[in-house]
Amino acid sequence: MDFAVKFAFDILAFTSVMVLVVLGLGVIASMMGIFNFAHGELVLLGAYTVYLSSELGLGTWPGLLAAPVVVGLIGLVLERTIIRRFYKAPIIAMLGTYAIGLIIREIVRGLLGGHYKSIPEPIGGAFSIGGLEFSIWRTMIIAITLAVIAGIYLLLARTSIGLRVRGALENPMLARACGISTGHLYALTFTFGAALAGLAGALIVPLYQLSADIGIRFLVQAFLSVMLGGVGTFEGPVIGAAAVGSLAAWLPWVVTPVLADPLVFVIALAIVRLRPQGFITVGRL
Repeated sequence: MDFAVKFAFDILAFTSVMVLVVLGLGVIASMMGIFNFAHGELVLLGAYTVYLSSELGLGTWPGLLAAPVVVGLIGLVLERTIIRRFYKAPIIAMLGTYAIGLIIREIVRGLLGGHYKSIPEPIGGAFSIGGLEFSIWRTMIIAITLAVIAGIYLLLARTSIGLRVRGALENPMLARACGISTGHLYALTFTFGAALAGLAGALIVPLYQLSADIGIRFLVQAFLSVMLGGVGTFEGPVIGAAAVGSLAAWLPWVVTPVLADPLVFVIALAIVRLRPQGFITVGRL
């Protein structure tokens, strides 16, 4: 029982990071109709921001606070200069964002010298409940994710900006006819999605060694999560991330790690084949 509780806690911590990554990717896909294949590299940039802050002697906390802001601004620049030109051609957009991601990844690889870097947890140690010890930092990751999910829901459901976003999601042409600037909403959405990716990278990097390829795994699993949960909803990507994240954390304990990742993809693709519209097709915000 003790092992099961701690195991479930570790799965929840990993799934929490997946939710942040998937929310960022899902909101971009839902609003703009494109999949941002550079999203994994935005996670990488968030992780690298924390590393750079630590290397400059500022500590990890300034990097954690700066990561979503820095990556969000980078996302805004990319959207305004390059990605906005591809909205009418989703296939070209995917190829373009893949190329952008490749460039970012190789730049960071050069800055890291091809090495793996370790970053200490901002809050080390553990606390005990009922004789079981739980990592303080993993608990913080779970708490931050829950706060972000609640904040996004309230933003979409209770604010005028959220009303405009939902209107543009459901009927972009009607939204433009009503005077809503979808171009500005697209920029805001892409910036927000990039900031979430940066936050996810900042939270996860103390648990993993930093390398230029850290975002690739999250991109593939996030893509599957969005397809599994359904595009165009708030709840869908969250449910998809919970399903894929749980499978990715649980399967290595059941089968060999070599088989675990392919099994995640096979199971997720089988579900998508049976229910191509995703778990949820209509959001209730």
